[in-house]
Amino acid sequence: MLKRMIVVGLMFLCALAFTGPVQAEEGLNTHEVKQGDTLYKIGMKYGVSVQQIQAMNDIYGTMIYPGQELTLPVTLEEWEKDLLARLVEAEAKGESYAGQVAVATVVLNRVESPLFPDSLYGVIYQSHQFEPVDNGHINYPASHTSRQAVEEALSFQGFDGGSLFFYNPGKVSSAYHNDREVTVVIGNHVFSK
Repeated sequence: MLKRMIVVGLMFLCALAFTGPVQAEEGLNTHEVKQGDTLYKIGMKYGVSVQQIQAMNDIYGTMIYPGQELTLPVTLEEWEKDLLARLVEAEAKGESYAGQVAVATVVLNRVESPLFPDSLYGVIYQSHQFEPVDNGHINYPASHTSRQAVEEALSFQGFDGGSLFFYNPGKVSSAYHNDREVTVVIGNHVFSK
């Protein structure tokens, strides 16, 4: 009887382990250029625009070289888009549409940055980074506008100022934020890197 309970318990734990969010593999958002690759072919392969690849890699022409490592825009599954839209809704409700896009862009930039976890789930649920995660507001549904903001942020990758942080100076005062380079101010939020 005890042996059966242990086996059932282990099966339950295994089931839980394999139903949670999947972490992105290391290097998932990069591509090593191979002989015969072009920006167009790479863009078609990953479903991203040539302009995004150029912007994310500071490429001003079309020349790429075998062995060159290209950073690619983050792509998200539907459940990840929903998660990001719920965060945008909770963090930027009442802000302009541009502010909502900028909040989503910060999260996508963090996924690309070596300073943060390499998955959307990991970035959003990193300890004490986003108040809506701590207070549970991330669990409320996202509006249509927040969902649109996420789609635009996905299309906008590589064209922003590289913002990794945002805060509302009316609510937060910190030397940490004051020492960062401001990239843009939109509404009540200051964005920085």
